Amino acid sequence: MVSQDLLDILRCPACVREKEGLLELVKDTWLVCQDCDRKYPIVDDIPVMLIDEGDKWVSTTKADLPLPPPPMS
Repeated sequence: MVSQDLLDILRCPACVREKEGLLELVKDTWLVCQDCDRKYPIVDDIPVMLIDEGDKWVSTTKADLPLPPPPMS
């Protein structure tokens, strides 16, 4: 599980320069940007904060995010 201290400092890499890029922990395995709705998986307790990875899930609703997140491709 990702610690609260880490969640407090992590920001969406796509939004951080123009907006706050705050992230919300969803289903204990996803970080969802509150500005752009990109979704970043947490794999083996490590957030995968790659914009390309977040782009893959932008149109997926929070309820439809897979558990556990699939391996990176």
